Amino acid sequence: MRNVTPPASRPPRLLRAITLVAAVVLIGLLCLLFPRMLAFVELAARELRYLWWLVLLAAAGLYFFFFFGRKK
Repeated sequence: MRNVTPPASRPPRLLRAITLVAAVVLIGLLCLLFPRMLAFVELAARELRYLWWLVLLAAAGLYFFFFFGRKK
């Protein structure tokens, strides 16, 4: 009989670190390829100073949608 045990999986911490590094590299690459996107992101970050309450309202809505909508 052949040994059919699955190979050992990577630890979740390593996988999370690889995913985070890949996301940062992808965002950096997109900002280099599309400089107008970088300008848009900068403008959006500046406008968040005035619209922080909108982000807070959206976060509260998502929280209520996912956690209070569940059946017990």
